[in-house]
Amino acid sequence: MFTGIIEQTGEVLSIRSAGGGRRLTVEVGPLAAGLGPGASVAVSGACLTVSSVEGTRAEFDVVAETLRRTTLGELRAGAKVNLERSLRLGGRLDGHLVQGHVDGLAKVRDIDTAGQWLVRFAAGGELTDQMVAKGSVAVDGVSLTLVEVADGAFSVALIPETRRRTTLGALRVGARANVETDIIGKYVRKCAEAAAPEGLTMAKLREAGYV
Repeated sequence: MFTGIIEQTGEVLSIRSAGGGRRLTVEVGPLAAGLGPGASVAVSGACLTVSSVEGTRAEFDVVAETLRRTTLGELRAGAKVNLERSLRLGGRLDGHLVQGHVDGLAKVRDIDTAGQWLVRFAAGGELTDQMVAKGSVAVDGVSLTLVEVADGAFSVALIPETRRRTTLGALRVGARANVETDIIGKYVRKCAEAAAPEGLTMAKLREAGYV
């Protein structure tokens, strides 16, 4: 489990084939001091297991499914990635609960830098159906608040600190990003759909005493 608060960015040093997937070697800097084989690290939002650590370099095995479903399959040597170690039980939760299980990909549609730095994404309906305005979302592992949500699109605002400390400051139109929707919202929706398989409506909510 993670929080979406990026500890630092790392650099992909090398990528090589390993079985049916790939092995990433990442410069993780001071984070290496607390890592060992078996530790979990969110790499641009995807939870990976440390295979080995040597100095300030960590290696991760990435299976074919992860390569297919995330932007990790697009990485090249020299790429920057967001890094976060797993949350310690009892630790401070400054972002929101993030699993490191990427739900899908979104593409940057436009970036508005007039006033607040607003990034608009195009995404599949299966993702935006799980979002609500002012709710939480993880984009490339970064905990963000949703500004607007529409069918097939959503937007987030990036403060200067987020742009400086994460890879999101380098986003460009057309770039793809890993998206994980809020775990609490997923379970609420699942329970609601099970309770009203024919569809949840305001009338049904009133009947159940929620409105």
